[in-house]
Amino acid sequence: MLGPYSTFLDEQEAVLENLSTGQYIKHFQYGCGVITESKLDRTTIDFDAHGIKIFVTSLMVVELAEGTPPKRRRAKRPKPAKPAPTLSGRVFVPGAK
Repeated sequence: MLGPYSTFLDEQEAVLENLSTGQYIKHFQYGCGVITESKLDRTTIDFDAHGIKIFVTSLMVVELAEGTPPKRRRAKRPKPAKPAPTLSGRVFVPGAK
């Protein structure tokens, strides 16, 4: 009936039904990425070059990517700030006794 477009829709529905956290996928605009969260209404993907994006699951167009995702660098934790140095001696305050 619909020709090759119906085949594409069938393939796309199969991909969306099988989405799971950790899968490596390819998006036409953002490239390859890893699914970090997948719910019925929203899917979160961490793309290699574009960072984290959130999609409406039913409108999303992705395909499974070949290969394994690249290793992600761990986020560096900021070092705690050192406390300001305190004066150990007496300090002159005008008007104080």
